[in-house]
Amino acid sequence: MATTGPRMALAALAALGATAVFTAPANAAPYGNDIYVSSEAHIAPDGTIHLSGEYHCTAPSPSGAVQIKATIEQEDVRLSIGGGDARCDGEVHDWSAHGTLRLTPTVHAGEALAKAELQEIRFGGGLLPRSIDTVAQDARPVRVIDHR
Repeated sequence: MATTGPRMALAALAALGATAVFTAPANAAPYGNDIYVSSEAHIAPDGTIHLSGEYHCTAPSPSGAVQIKATIEQEDVRLSIGGGDARCDGEVHDWSAHGTLRLTPTVHAGEALAKAELQEIRFGGGLLPRSIDTVAQDARPVRVIDHR
């Protein structure tokens, strides 16, 4: 069975359209969620480290909640700190996370890697989460400033 020129062109156009609809850039976050970590982290006089940035997200699933997780890595030390609950209304919001350096006293002024994640936590009816999915993330070099 021979395929005519117009049918072949239509099939090629349909395939191209499907590719455009069903693919997204590699760094695109699901559903337009996004998070950004600032380029500076601060160690306060009391020994707590502070990370901050901005985020926006859409409403989580009805059985879930969205939280912010922040991590700082320096040399062979990694410290994860919670950034609290996210308000997912499609607007841009500031976030900040604070954690103690009591168990990781070697974090110091200088270069480090900071990561921020929006995590959707889905509950399955009990106290424990059914799943935790990262819906947006950012990682970048930061400058740690020590105010002690």
